[in-house]
Amino acid sequence: MSTTLTPAETQIREQCQTAREAAKLLATLPTERLDHMLDEIAEQLEKAAPDLYAANAKDIKAAEEAGLHASLIDRLRITEKTLASMIKGVKQVRALPQPLGQKITEWTRPNGIVISKIRVPIGVIAIIFESRPNVTIDAAVLCLKTGNATVLRGGKEAIHSNRALIAALQKCKSLPKGAVQLIDNTDRALVPFLCRQSDYIDLIIPRGGHSLIETVIAESRIPVIKHAHGVCSVFVHGNADLAMAEKIVLNAKVQRPGVCNAIETLLIDRAIADKFVPQIAAALAKAGVEIRGDRKFIAACLQSNLEVPDNKEWVADLAKARSEEDVEAVNALIKKLRAKSNAMENLKLTLVTEEDWTTEYLDLILATRVVDGLDGALKHLAQYSSHHSDSIITEDAASAERYLNEVDSATVYWNASTRFTDGGEFGFGAEIGISTDKLHARGPMGLDELTSYKFVIRGTGQIRT
Repeated sequence: MSTTLTPAETQIREQCQTAREAAKLLATLPTERLDHMLDEIAEQLEKAAPDLYAANAKDIKAAEEAGLHASLIDRLRITEKTLASMIKGVKQVRALPQPLGQKITEWTRPNGIVISKIRVPIGVIAIIFESRPNVTIDAAVLCLKTGNATVLRGGKEAIHSNRALIAALQKCKSLPKGAVQLIDNTDRALVPFLCRQSDYIDLIIPRGGHSLIETVIAESRIPVIKHAHGVCSVFVHGNADLAMAEKIVLNAKVQRPGVCNAIETLLIDRAIADKFVPQIAAALAKAGVEIRGDRKFIAACLQSNLEVPDNKEWVADLAKARSEEDVEAVNALIKKLRAKSNAMENLKLTLVTEEDWTTEYLDLILATRVVDGLDGALKHLAQYSSHHSDSIITEDAASAERYLNEVDSATVYWNASTRFTDGGEFGFGAEIGISTDKLHARGPMGLDELTSYKFVIRGTGQIRT
C-alpha cells in the first residue's frame, strides 16, 4: 500500500536522494579536489562573518526570550573567537593526512592472491543535532575530506545560524550539488521519517539530549553511532597530589560547565577525605559550584571545623551527619556549617540523591561521593558511568594502571582533565561527535572514524579447488 508523503517529507526524501548522488561522485574524487573544497569553505566563512553574526544574534535573542539555560546559550553563541576556531578547524582538517585509500593491512595467501584491506567512504551520513552551530561546519568538512555526503538536521534554537552557515558553504563552487545539505524544517516529528531513509542514508549520528538520542535509536532503520550524554568524573586517589587534584577538578568542572566533557561527578578516596574535602569544598564554593554531597562528604566538611570554640556542638553535629536519615535535618546542619565557617560561607551544599549520579547537569553543579579507595571508585563507575570520560588523580602508577584498564569508558585519564576529550585536542582538527558506543567508533570521531573499508583481492588467474 502506497503512503502519501507530506510536502516536508517529500523534501527530505529528495534531499537524501540528492545526497546519495553526491556521495557517488565524492567517492571518486582525488584528495586534491577534496582539499580544495575545504580551502574554499574557509574562505567563504571569513567572507560571511557579518551575515553569520547577524543570523546568530537572532538565535541568541530568541533563546534568551524563551528562557533557555545559560549553558545552552553558551553552546549556541557564535563570536569572533568561535568563528576563528571554526575556520582554524577547517584548515587543520585540510592539513591532515587523507585516510581514503589507506592500506590498513595486506597479506599474501599460499595460492598467491594478495588481499588488501583499504579505507573507503561510508557514503551518506545524516547528523541530527541541537543547539551547536559549529557542528554544521565540523560535520561538513570531516565528511567532505573523507568523501562522504552529509545531511544535517539542526535544532530550532540554531536555525538562523545554520541557514547562514549552509548559505556560505553553498557559495563554494567546488562543492558538488547535494554534498552538504541542511534540512530546513526543525519539526521533531520529521526525525523518525529521516531515520527511515535507509535506501539513501548509510549512517546516522545523533548529538543532543537524551530524548533525541532515544527517538533516533527507537525509530532508525539505519546504523546509529550515539553522541550520548557525558556523566564524566574525576577520582582523587589516596596517593594523589592534592594541589594537582584541586587544579584538575576545577578545570574539569568550571572552565566550561555546559559541554559534555565537563565532569558531573567527583569521587574522593576516604583515606584523604578529611584533608581534601574541606580543601575542594572551599575551592568549589569560591567558583560558584553547587555541591551535592553524600553523608561522608558532608561529615568531612563538618570534621574540618572541630577546632572552633563550640567544638562539642560540632562533634554532635558530625554524628548526626553520619547517621541522620532525615534529609531536612542534614540540610539544616549544612546551613549551620555555612554560618559558622568563614571558608564555607559561600558553600552551596545539599545532600545528594540517587538521581544525581546519572544526571548530566551541564551547569555549575557537582555530585560528590567519598568512596572506599580504588575499589569503591571502580564500583561506582561500573554502576553509574555513562562511559564517556573518567580520570584518576594519583601518584601511584599501579593504581593508575588498574583504573585505566578496568574503567570501561571511551576515554580514561591519569592526572589530566577530562576537558581534553575533544577532536581538536586529540589532533583531529575537528570531530563529528564523541561516541559512547563500542561499534563502529568510540570516543572523539575524526577522519578515520568516518571511513569504512573493503577488501581488494588481486590474483593472477587463481581459482578455488
